[in-house]
Amino acid sequence: MREYKGLPRKQGLYDPRNEHDACGIGFVANIKNRKSHQIIRQGLQILENLTHRGAVGADPRAGDGAGILIQMPDEHLRAICTDSGIDLPAPGEYGVGMMFMPQAARPRVDCETVVESTVESEGQHVLGWRDVPVDNAGLGESVKPTEPFIRQVFVGRGVNCPDQDAFERKLFVIRKRMARRANELGEASDDFYSPSLSSRTIVYKGMLLADQVGDFYLDLKDKTMVTALALVHQRFSTNTFPSWRLAHPFRMICHNGEINTLRGNINWMAARRHLMQSELLGDDLDKLWPLIPEGQSDSASFDNALELLVHGGYSLAHAMMMLIPEAWTGNPLMDAQRRAFYEYHAALMEPWDGPAAVAFTDGRQIGATLDRNGLRPARYIITDDDIVVLGSEVGVLPIAEERIVKKWRLQPGKMLLIDLEQGCIIDDDDIKAQLSSVQPYQEWLDRSQIVLEDL
Repeated sequence: MREYKGLPRKQGLYDPRNEHDACGIGFVANIKNRKSHQIIRQGLQILENLTHRGAVGADPRAGDGAGILIQMPDEHLRAICTDSGIDLPAPGEYGVGMMFMPQAARPRVDCETVVESTVESEGQHVLGWRDVPVDNAGLGESVKPTEPFIRQVFVGRGVNCPDQDAFERKLFVIRKRMARRANELGEASDDFYSPSLSSRTIVYKGMLLADQVGDFYLDLKDKTMVTALALVHQRFSTNTFPSWRLAHPFRMICHNGEINTLRGNINWMAARRHLMQSELLGDDLDKLWPLIPEGQSDSASFDNALELLVHGGYSLAHAMMMLIPEAWTGNPLMDAQRRAFYEYHAALMEPWDGPAAVAFTDGRQIGATLDRNGLRPARYIITDDDIVVLGSEVGVLPIAEERIVKKWRLQPGKMLLIDLEQGCIIDDDDIKAQLSSVQPYQEWLDRSQIVLEDL
């Protein structure tokens, strides 16, 4: 197991793999994709109201981690880049990478060289760098020694990416290659990590308390920074010791709970490596390994698997149904078409099982799903002005009762999905009926399955 800076080593009867507990998740989104700075303020307010879900150490200003994921704030970035002499192309034609780097100048230059050479080798181009303004006055004394130097890299879309989807896939490949090449940097690799690299979303996170995120990242105070969604997380280290890199949100998810089948999930993903192929990823597929590096948390590992499925061509909802399926075996209340969907995919992907509520987004859709046993809470409300708020419990955002048009909870195995581009909420039954009818799954099962009793 790889040891990261600030983590305790296995010693005596202590094993860091035995760290277990639960976190807090939440999001706020405008169904009609109307962007505003208020969504960021509301996201940070949800985060502060989830403070009790996080852990605090003996140092009262040291937490297990917190963060926020938002849509790409183009207006804000365009203004600061103009001031810095960076010429940004149109939205969708550039990506932004959040980079955790060493505080020391020499190893930081080595990390920047890895980033730039990897970007250029994949046919994209670096537009420029920016130091992310932070205020670390509120950090605990035990946290400051592990604080990374945080920079943003701006990446322009190359001619080998005909559209934004292709560009997103290429940025995914670049990030995975950078992580692998970072191992060549020696000790500097412990402080080198990319929380996000995308043309659609950006992540601000760290080993922070819930109320520190908005104060630490000064960007989040800028009123030109707008978004139609904010995904937030307050961490109580579940399967790993706290660190800057393991704070949530990750690139597509944040997670409350525990994936009990993690070791098997990771082993099976590695075992099927040479059976995988993708028309969309093509030869880039081989550049992604190791897909799930050792030493990551269960939620970071899940995020890696989801990224692969989505960039490989599955829709976000389809991929989530594969990874966290409903209880379908022997369920007489489930229609045959949906049962055939789950049975077919059970041969392709084993469930990532355990008590878990997972919120997910790709910047265009946002949603949440609950484990098949419903062992983690997730409640949501919908308002008359097209706002959806979901959290680990009720009351994460104060909303006047007369504004609420629906108040409900996620049920076991069910999914809440908001499509911001279509401007609507897609019902769980509608999602699954549509996806289970796209292909003749029962016919495929009848052709390919061999039932022992029938031999």
